[in-house]
Amino acid sequence: MSLKRLFDFTCSFMAFILLAIPMLITALAVKLSSPGSILYWSDRVGRNNYIFKMPKFRTMRTDTPAVATHLLDNPDYWLTPIGKFLRKSSLDELPQLFSILTGDMSIVGPRPALFNQDDLIALRTEKGIHQLTPGLTGWAQINGRDELPIPVKLLFDEYYLKHRSFMLDVQIIFMTIIKVVKSEGVDH
Repeated sequence: MSLKRLFDFTCSFMAFILLAIPMLITALAVKLSSPGSILYWSDRVGRNNYIFKMPKFRTMRTDTPAVATHLLDNPDYWLTPIGKFLRKSSLDELPQLFSILTGDMSIVGPRPALFNQDDLIALRTEKGIHQLTPGLTGWAQINGRDELPIPVKLLFDEYYLKHRSFMLDVQIIFMTIIKVVKSEGVDH
């Protein structure tokens, strides 16, 4: 087991324990605020373009088209009553700790693309970024998050590929905490 995998497993396991009550409250709020399941299992692209199911607390109505949020004509129309809050606070991301425990994701890496984001997948494959385990957060996340167009996101992902280290991961984790507290970079 690599040091990064050991770090990911240990931190996500501890986070599961520490965040159990907020996760239960969030799950209850999702269930009570709109019909449908508590979790949304999204088909995502993992390491070496392997497709895996990534869980999130459901923030969108059950009849929402399966496309990236920015591709919807009016994303706010599709949000559940608490969806916007869950996204701004990043509480919707907490179930991804499960994906980190199973090894489908890392704490830090490029965000996993949707299975149908062919342009992003092709560009990441061309640059070798597809060889990285996708992350809960990453260099692109702390440098723009939802606001980044794909070519810019790709530049940040490529930077991470070439400069990744334990210290860079620690820096990204701390910057992520600051961004989440400030709700920076979330459009929908």
